[in-house]
Formats: sequence, structure tokens, C-alpha cells
Amino acid sequence: MSDHTSDHADALTLYTTTWCPFCTRLKKLLDEKEIGYTEIDVEADAEAASFVESVNGGNRVVPTALYSDGTTATNPPASQVRAKLAELADA
Repeated sequence: MSDHTSDHADALTLYTTTWCPFCTRLKKLLDEKEIGYTEIDVEADAEAASFVESVNGGNRVVPTALYSDGTTATNPPASQVRAKLAELADA
């Protein structure tokens, strides 16, 4: 697990793999905007893999985003992640 520290690191957890191009792209876009997140590699963490499968109809789809309000998004565009984090910050 790696923590990309900022105000949002507690608000966003990304479930990823090292080889997923969609994961890499989303992380790059979030990093460019200095949006923090906690990253968990589902291949290294069986509990995380089970969680991802539980919110994706039994499929291990990455990236899966988990927000601090308990909602999830599967393979979300960076713009959607930014909008959701702004909504959480205003709540």
C-alpha cells in the first residue's frame, strides 16, 4: 500500500494492479492535479481483491475507487474522481 499524501488521501482509496494501463493513467492524472489517494495493489492484498470483486459483480476490475462516504466507482475518469472529491469536501 502506498499513500500519496494530500488533503484527499483519506477520501480516496484506489484499488489497482501494477500492470493495468487504466490504473497508471488515472494515477498520473491525479498526481498531475496533486490529488492524494491511498493505493492498494489487489494482487498483493487478498482482502482488497475480495472487496473489489464484491462491488463489481464478482469481477476483479481495476481501477476501483473507494470514497470516504463508502461509495465506489469502477474505472472512473479522473474528472469524475475530482468532482466526487469536491462534493465530499463540501459536505
